[in-house]
Amino acid sequence: MTWRNSSHEYGHFSILLHWLMALAIYATFALGLWMVGLGYYDSWYHNAPEIHKSVGVILFMLLIMRLIWRILSPPPAALESYTPLIRYSAIAMHWLLYSLLLAILISGYLISTADGQPISVFGFFDLPALISGAGEQADLAGEIHLWLAWGVVVLSVLHGLAALKHHFIDRDITLKRMLGHHRIP
Repeated sequence: MTWRNSSHEYGHFSILLHWLMALAIYATFALGLWMVGLGYYDSWYHNAPEIHKSVGVILFMLLIMRLIWRILSPPPAALESYTPLIRYSAIAMHWLLYSLLLAILISGYLISTADGQPISVFGFFDLPALISGAGEQADLAGEIHLWLAWGVVVLSVLHGLAALKHHFIDRDITLKRMLGHHRIP
């Protein structure tokens, strides 16, 4: 297997981006749900949001990298066993997930910078606030952020279930390709 995708299999870089993003999405989602229940005097009250924001910025960079990589190294062709409905559904699901992720990350940015302060990414660099002084921006963006996050989680679970269906019911190589276990002779 190479770093680039081929017409039949995913390359190392695509697989790495896929699983890094999945891990970051679920970790950030869990952290976000946990942190909104913290009290002001809890020791994590200030630290958890900073970690959540930092991982969110990194996730944004991974998403941009993944979209650019799709152009530079297109994903493998759909399996011949796929019906047209399966092919179109898979394409729609991927682009819906990308779109929702982008919307979540933008709404998170708007929440985090509503007070005009930049986002510090683990202390390594700051992402500047482009819009400030909009308190209502944070409230609306927060509501949107929550619903979009649930949407991504639900769709990604469906995405995973579809991969399991392909593996256990259809007995095709869909899941094996994203795990890096499929080899072309």
